[in-house]
Amino acid sequence: MQVSEIVTNRIIDQLEKGTIPWQKPWIDSPPINYVSRKPYRGINPLLLGRGGEWLTWNQIQEREGKVKKGAKSEIVVFFTKLPVNTEEGEEKTIPFLRYYKVFHLSDIEGIETKIPELITKENTPIQECENVMNNYTDCPEIVESDHAWYRPSTDQIGIPDISHFIGSEEYYSTLFHESIHSTLHENRLNRINDNKKVAFKSVEYSKEELIAEVGSAMLCCYCGIDKTIENSANYIQSWLKVLKNDKNFVIQASSKAQKAYDYILGI
Repeated sequence: MQVSEIVTNRIIDQLEKGTIPWQKPWIDSPPINYVSRKPYRGINPLLLGRGGEWLTWNQIQEREGKVKKGAKSEIVVFFTKLPVNTEEGEEKTIPFLRYYKVFHLSDIEGIETKIPELITKENTPIQECENVMNNYTDCPEIVESDHAWYRPSTDQIGIPDISHFIGSEEYYSTLFHESIHSTLHENRLNRINDNKKVAFKSVEYSKEELIAEVGSAMLCCYCGIDKTIENSANYIQSWLKVLKNDKNFVIQASSKAQKAYDYILGI
């Protein structure tokens, strides 16, 4: 039986058991405003998508910071009171939704963090996993970040330092996930024509997330890592909701994940 069949069957077994919510494998701080130090509440943490410190454009300028080239802002919403006159000539206030744009501190130069050093763990590299990444012949540049991502426009992988993860296995599972994503590039397997952007939580986005997580599970299996399979199933379950919980998509994703797995290993 091939690795792809073993992993796919195990994931489906986990899905049949019912899953618990996916647990983010790295340690993070909640999203807060850099100046007020107040955490963002309501829907704002979802809009921001990651923890850490955020600044408005004016706050950046006041501190003589500089936004990095290519960095994008996110939107934060809040309610304010808007005075209006009633037909009877009385003045009252109504809630009015407003928004402003903020930039993450990691996308700003010249301003230092005020967050104390995150709790770190003495995680050690796993040689089998290092070998996989070393043998990925055209691997994108890997840069340290406060969250995990693959950016097709710059062909880069971002990932927190290994010391910020719950364990070494979780670090490599996440690195493998982003590495599988990187094979979508037009110069590799070209899964997305011209690297076109798709809406977050769309069907196409969900399918790509399934490919990345199934592929990550395959690479973990190849390296002898077993402990992350349950969290992988939890993650996959969260994306299957967009696909109407059709587990056939896992089998379809497995086929494309196998090609990405072969590409990274040079098979």
